[in-house]
Amino acid sequence: QVQLVESGGGLVQPGGSLRLACAASGSIVNINKMGWYRQAPGKERELVATITSGGATDYTGSVKERFTISRDNAKITVYLQMNSLKPEDTAVYYCNVNVKALVRGVFRILEVWGQGTLVTVSS
Repeated sequence: QVQLVESGGGLVQPGGSLRLACAASGSIVNINKMGWYRQAPGKERELVATITSGGATDYTGSVKERFTISRDNAKITVYLQMNSLKPEDTAVYYCNVNVKALVRGVFRILEVWGQGTLVTVSS
């Protein structure tokens, strides 16, 4: 199977920065799209940013120019650099990857979620 381990969340003041990381492991053959989602209290989970295997990126409008998604294919890790953080960025951030993996001897396409990491922006 495939496991994701997230790190980097925490408490930061408005205007500050944080860098999230999500490392994948397991019987991975190749990783397609990687992304970050977030869920604020009382709200639905929303897409934050994605990056394809070719490096093309996409962002939700509220984070453009402030957040940067990147990936290290050798480390099978995706990052989210968050700058100029605002209180409305407070949420649990989830990593999501679409991978081709070997499962019980069969190649399968899996969508895998991380456990979530809390980001709190507050003074």
